[in-house]
Formats: sequence, structure tokens, C-alpha cells
Amino acid sequence: MTEPLTLNGACHCGQVRFRVKLAEGLATARRCNCSFCRMRGAVALTARVGDIDFVEGEDRLTRYQFNTGVAEHYFCPTCGIYTHHRRRSNPNEYGVNAACLEGLSPFDFAEVLVLDGVVHPSDRPNGSGDGIAGVLRYESR
Repeated sequence: MTEPLTLNGACHCGQVRFRVKLAEGLATARRCNCSFCRMRGAVALTARVGDIDFVEGEDRLTRYQFNTGVAEHYFCPTCGIYTHHRRRSNPNEYGVNAACLEGLSPFDFAEVLVLDGVVHPSDRPNGSGDGIAGVLRYESR
């Protein structure tokens, strides 16, 4: 098992600041290919609900929901940066934008799994398939 990691995070303008515990460290890095995530393009890391503590700006966050309305996507209304979302696949988890975390960049990950959000796991009969659409690779030059 990967060691837990606690990091500070913020949106681009700094009006939203938080501290998050990633129970499985950086091992959960992933992207999704659903219509929203495809446009957002963020690498998300997993945190359990209750493991994000807002230092400031929680009341400023704007929430966006679509389709089934289960997933809740949060962003700063001033700079527009997505900070985190409550997952449809597991509402007891948040996906946290890796780019918002201090000392971390989405380009720190050589490979990131891309989950199939076009055919969401909750919509598959009997949870069929592995739910993986592909792998995104980054090579520094």
C-alpha cells in the first residue's frame, strides 16, 4: 500500500485554499474521458470525503452538476480553476486537481490512466469491463 500524503492546495488566484490528505498518495492519478472531463483536462488524485479541510474560500466555490447530477464539480468563480469534485463512481471520494497541489504538476506523472466516463461504470451492466479507456503518457524533452 502507498503511504498517505498531506498537501496544501489552492486555486490560481488563491482565494480558495485547502489542505488535503491523499490516503493512497499519488498512486491514484487518473483522468476521465467523459464530455466534461475531456474538456477540463485535469489529472485527479483521490481523497476521501472528510479529508479536505478548507483554510479559506470554501464559501466562494461554485458547484457544477450535469447528467445524473450525482457528481459535484467545484471551481473558483474568480479564476475559473477546478479544485475538486465529488465522484459519481464513489460519492465517498473526491477527485482533487493535481495542478492545484503545492509542489505538484500533472506533468510529474509519466503515465496516467484514463477511465471510461463515456460509458460510466455505474451505467455498465453488472459492472462489466475494466473501465479503462486508455493511458495518457508524458515524456519530457
